[in-house]
Amino acid sequence: MFYKLHEKLYLRGWEKLPYAVVEKGVSRPLFIKDEEMKALQLCNGLIDVSLPLIPQETRDLLKIIEEKGFIKRCERGDAIRPEQEYRIYPARYIRTAHWSITGRCNYRCKHCYMSAPDAKQGELDHDTIMSIVQQLIDCGVREVSLTGGEPLVRKDFLEIVDALINGGITITTIYSNGKLVTDKLLDELASRDIHPEFNMSYDGVDGWHDWLRGIPNAGKIVEDAFLRCRKKGFPTGAEMCIHNGNKHLLRKTVNRLAELGCRSLKTNPISNVGAWKEGGYGESISLDELYQTYLDYIPEFYEDGMPLSLQLGGFFSASPNSPEEYDIPSRKYCSNPDKTCVCGHARMVMYISAEGRALPCMALSGMDIQDEFPLIPEIGLSKCITDSRYMRLIDTRATEVLNHNSECRNCQYALDCLGGCRASALETAPDDILSPDLAACAIFKGGWTEKIDNVMKSILS
Repeated sequence: MFYKLHEKLYLRGWEKLPYAVVEKGVSRPLFIKDEEMKALQLCNGLIDVSLPLIPQETRDLLKIIEEKGFIKRCERGDAIRPEQEYRIYPARYIRTAHWSITGRCNYRCKHCYMSAPDAKQGELDHDTIMSIVQQLIDCGVREVSLTGGEPLVRKDFLEIVDALINGGITITTIYSNGKLVTDKLLDELASRDIHPEFNMSYDGVDGWHDWLRGIPNAGKIVEDAFLRCRKKGFPTGAEMCIHNGNKHLLRKTVNRLAELGCRSLKTNPISNVGAWKEGGYGESISLDELYQTYLDYIPEFYEDGMPLSLQLGGFFSASPNSPEEYDIPSRKYCSNPDKTCVCGHARMVMYISAEGRALPCMALSGMDIQDEFPLIPEIGLSKCITDSRYMRLIDTRATEVLNHNSECRNCQYALDCLGGCRASALETAPDDILSPDLAACAIFKGGWTEKIDNVMKSILS
């Protein structure tokens, strides 16, 4: 009796996660046990699994695996393709790379993390970019989102796309200001049989988007891009930067985005880094003002029929796909901080800056601390995600943050908060990446979680 691995499946592994089944076109691998991998390795079309030397428990396991559709019976010699055979990547597992493929931009946003209008982080040359693409493939990164600056200003953008596709990497999202989201671009992507989400900045109706982006008619330009994507069958999402000028327009902005076919919105306050700091604009909005704005909007969101999926920073999130559920992203419900990474998102999603630096998240690209983290062109991606300052930080356990700060360690909310977001913490303590996140502190100690729960109890009752 001979078995063969399904044509779409590949046997893979990473350091510390050595056994996984990867399906073509599916970004998330299925991690399996040692005995399951050993059984699957017999399914190459060349080994007779009915031989006496194959243990009965292995044959029983193969029947279960066959029922799940991972393998099928075949004729002797009907071998799997060489690329399906077991391969272990020379790196730790990172699911996604969020990659700034350029530091250039065609807008002049007042709040840019990396001062992109002046291209302070520059742009890696074509050969270096292609080298990083190959390293992503070689390290088993399954999906990539492309950002900038403005990623579409690169003349070799479609070459980068082709290299990623040919390497089996899924392009999930393209972040853009919308200016270069043309019919021609969308047709080029569709011809490659991909429809990534276009996530576009939208900072409010009534002219506020134009004001923040520094370009006349920026609002109309991005609205046209949303409509163009809807017509061509490309999903869209949006991000809104909240400040005192546009906070009163949150409801109107959400409803307008829904009219444009946008399926999700994430909001965050403007941080005093990058161009905003250089421009001397100061605090964009206080935490109390921000949280009250969010709290006041939640009932309106439900009154309007949950027009899209919504995430109000670390404060609140909900989706029309699960109307009876909501989340407070800052609330972790941690039972064991010794086994919990300091940032679960960063442990799965790495950020690659425009200069090729491996960072835990994009926010750090506007901070001086970024210089402590490794450059991929200098030491290689494999080392970055195996043994570097980057990997040591994202593998840090929450216990270390709690023990580093007595106010966290002794706080009644310690296991809910875990010290908060590292990037947010750096805004008030730029020399201490393990310091408390005051924004998260305010959510818990200010009683906002209870206020959210009470509002939602009233809405859902």
